[in-house]
Amino acid sequence: MRFTLRMGAGVATATAALVLPLAQAVPAGADPDPAALARTVAPGGVKEHLQKLQEIANANGGTRAAGTPGYTASREYVAARLKKAGYKVTVQPFDFAFFEEKSNAVMERVAPAPRVYAPTPPDGSSVGEFDTMTYSGAGDVTAAVQGVDLVLPPSPAPNGNTSGCEASDFAGFTAGNIALMQRGTCSFQQKAENAQAAGAAGVVIFNEGQPGRTDTLAGTAGEPTVSIPVVGTSFAIGQELAAAGTVLHLKTDTISEMRTTENVIADSRWGDPNKVVQLGAHLDSVLAGPGINDNGSGSAAILEVAETLAKVPTRNKLRFSWWSAEELGLLGSEHYVATLSAEEQARTKLYLNFDMVASPNYSLMIYDGDDSDATGAPAGPEGSAEIEKLFEKYFDVLRQGHVGTDFTGRSDYGPFIGVGIPSGGLFTGAEGIKTAAEQALFGGTAGQAYDSCYHQACDTIANVNDKALALNTGAIATAAVVYGFSRDLPGPDQRPATAARSALKSVADHDHGGLDR
Repeated sequence: MRFTLRMGAGVATATAALVLPLAQAVPAGADPDPAALARTVAPGGVKEHLQKLQEIANANGGTRAAGTPGYTASREYVAARLKKAGYKVTVQPFDFAFFEEKSNAVMERVAPAPRVYAPTPPDGSSVGEFDTMTYSGAGDVTAAVQGVDLVLPPSPAPNGNTSGCEASDFAGFTAGNIALMQRGTCSFQQKAENAQAAGAAGVVIFNEGQPGRTDTLAGTAGEPTVSIPVVGTSFAIGQELAAAGTVLHLKTDTISEMRTTENVIADSRWGDPNKVVQLGAHLDSVLAGPGINDNGSGSAAILEVAETLAKVPTRNKLRFSWWSAEELGLLGSEHYVATLSAEEQARTKLYLNFDMVASPNYSLMIYDGDDSDATGAPAGPEGSAEIEKLFEKYFDVLRQGHVGTDFTGRSDYGPFIGVGIPSGGLFTGAEGIKTAAEQALFGGTAGQAYDSCYHQACDTIANVNDKALALNTGAIATAAVVYGFSRDLPGPDQRPATAARSALKSVADHDHGGLDR
């Protein structure tokens, strides 16, 4: 980099207020001092954006999830602010599979001896005796249970059955019955589709029975292709339901359908279009809550940085991105990257991701671009290590501790890494547990989650740590300025395809996968 960061200890407090007007920060004809320009970004403005996102959630059933009115209002708010600031704004639509469980499901044995089974609630706050599968249809049925090609006792090894995997398994199946199938070999979606085609009124899939495959089965039916109830349960309950003469009452209350949602992309009117510096954050919440830390915090921080830099004539083009349907598996960023031509990918010189930057029990985490932490996690593409070092330098000059965090594929950097774009970013922790060493660096409480309200209704404006938000907003602004003006961007000019995509796919995504097969 051609910039030297000259940030003294006073920057930590200076980030709490608007210190310099832009005219002073960027004199005409001169490259800026990154620290001075970063201090023009006001964390108070970030909090104003967060308050607006909270108000939007409050007015829309407590959620800003993709495919809901709360997300639409969030997207409209962000796009309007960016247009007013002078950006070229693109609202990029894409279709996705929407699913919502509206109320607790019911599963109760009517005969031979009545028994009520405890459901896993829609918010997943506890594990019940059965679980409504994602993309289950809705329905209320009482019918005989009919086993489909079950292997009881189970085979010694997993996937020792093909229960419900072939249409021929349903030879002799009585239409209107509830199909009872066993986990194994093929996807839950295939089993459910075959059962529906055979006339089943509902589907129960139970765990297979080997060690590690006995608990309540949680999973997904893949996409909205079935209209009947589909639930998963444990091996023990599955055995119980397989007894002759079992009659079951099964009820699910769901919405499972295709919907359209949108990413928001904002391009600065300044800078070399062949050298794009891209920043991104997902704008959607989960259905269970307003998502103010996850990820209103990242969305609000980059919005404030974008507004502050809107009139700054950077050397390279700044592009700011707000992704939708991240909570359903990075769908927005995957759609965006998939639509880029090879030339457009090559023009994107780096991507910076900000997902949860104000966790209440925070640690200041920097994505480990080169696996220098030696955890064995996939390193980022060439140039990612340089991005990591920039953020490290920012915190070092503030005498502020920091730690590394792996590229696990859980957030929107994943699709960019997959096509070889140098990537980095910041994170303050989700459901993981804070260590004693992190408590010594950052304060807070060891042995507790970084964010105890992760993916819950309590992820409100009260769930934000102001210090973490201010420090990370300063880091985001600094990176945007450094890379916006740099003559020497990270990474090679021509990027070959990398193996990072396949490596990342081996790691769980943003906690939205389910057991399958």
